[in-house]
Amino acid sequence: MRVTFESFREWKSYCEHSQEPIWKPVLSYEIELRNRTEQQIWDGLAAAYCVMRDAIEKGLTEDMRSISGMINNGAKKIKNCHIAVLGDEFKKLIYRSIAAKELNSCMGRIVAAPTAGASGILPGVLTTLQDLHHLDNSQIYESMLVAAGIGLIIEQRASIAGAVGGCQAETGTAAAMGAGAIVYALGGNIDQVFDSVAITIMNMLGLICDPIAGLVEVPCVKRNASASVIAFASAQIALAGDSSIIPVDEVIDVMGEVGQSMDTRYKETALGGLAATPTGKKIAEKVLKNPSEIINFDETKSNEI
Repeated sequence: MRVTFESFREWKSYCEHSQEPIWKPVLSYEIELRNRTEQQIWDGLAAAYCVMRDAIEKGLTEDMRSISGMINNGAKKIKNCHIAVLGDEFKKLIYRSIAAKELNSCMGRIVAAPTAGASGILPGVLTTLQDLHHLDNSQIYESMLVAAGIGLIIEQRASIAGAVGGCQAETGTAAAMGAGAIVYALGGNIDQVFDSVAITIMNMLGLICDPIAGLVEVPCVKRNASASVIAFASAQIALAGDSSIIPVDEVIDVMGEVGQSMDTRYKETALGGLAATPTGKKIAEKVLKNPSEIINFDETKSNEI
């Protein structure tokens, strides 16, 4: 029988009674859901991680200019910047997350984890985590299962779609998945994993989805980088034993409530927020008038759009 949970409390209770590691029931779920063997699931995780790494590599080596012109090789600019605000590792986290998301904006192959709009977060988080702590691929694959379980419960209790819950649902969920993966990989217990999820979400509550011109480019790409940073910060807090105070299930329920009460303008309609600013409207008009022509916004600047 497929193991499914409607809450983090149920997930914890199951693991405590079965004495299984936190990732094991998610593996069982995947085996039955996909009708595949355990080895096939591990192979699938390995393939997905390869796509994530490849997305970063392409984002840093190929021309990442989107048709709209709003995306213009931002990851390369950050990588080549001689100023490192918090050291090389921090800079890597930022440009890797942006590189993978820029590839999505340029119609490249990515892993929607959990959505295409948040597809830079887990690649940036997992690759930086692995490099920093010299983790085996097997540890990363187990962490990916933990992340998947986190996403599944958030999807059930709230939403992972920007059109339903705003950007908190997309980048918020991906960051929470990343935070949980970090804590698990670094030896945190199940309470610490779930605390990192709660801390991440409570710091991203209310984040709207306001894509300029209706494209998942601005502010989406840079939000992927910021969300990756929040994932690491939340993991650090949780690993130190500084709890979220509010139980994770209650935090997720609030996330769902906030999403439901959010005005439609702020849920992927491009009718509010940054999309509705004077500059945002001018960009949309220019992009929609020239749908097949790449516009160089670095040259035109906002006051000339």
